[in-house]
Amino acid sequence: MPALSEDVSKLTDRYQTTVPSSVRKQLNLGKGDRIRYCTEPNGRIYIEAMVAEEGDPALDAFLDFIEADIKTHPERLQAINDGLHDRLKALVGNVDVNLDAPLSDEDE
Repeated sequence: MPALSEDVSKLTDRYQTTVPSSVRKQLNLGKGDRIRYCTEPNGRIYIEAMVAEEGDPALDAFLDFIEADIKTHPERLQAINDGLHDRLKALVGNVDVNLDAPLSDEDE
């Protein structure tokens, strides 16, 4: 299959290169954007723009709140004492969690 375009860039002494402007335009890249290098089984390598993962708005807002509260009131931070540790362990200590297992239909 013929290429739609061919662009060339040169590696510097530090193995860095400039992404050609036509490639930047095609991938809609801007300064600071990230690209991923993908290698196919046949050895062909291509690049693609990295799409930023969208966060959970509720979780992001909660984490922002926690961060602001810690910055404003660092004196409120407390170490977990043995009593709280023991209570938490009693609640979930015997629960097996496999983070690699797929979710069941009822969990999704």
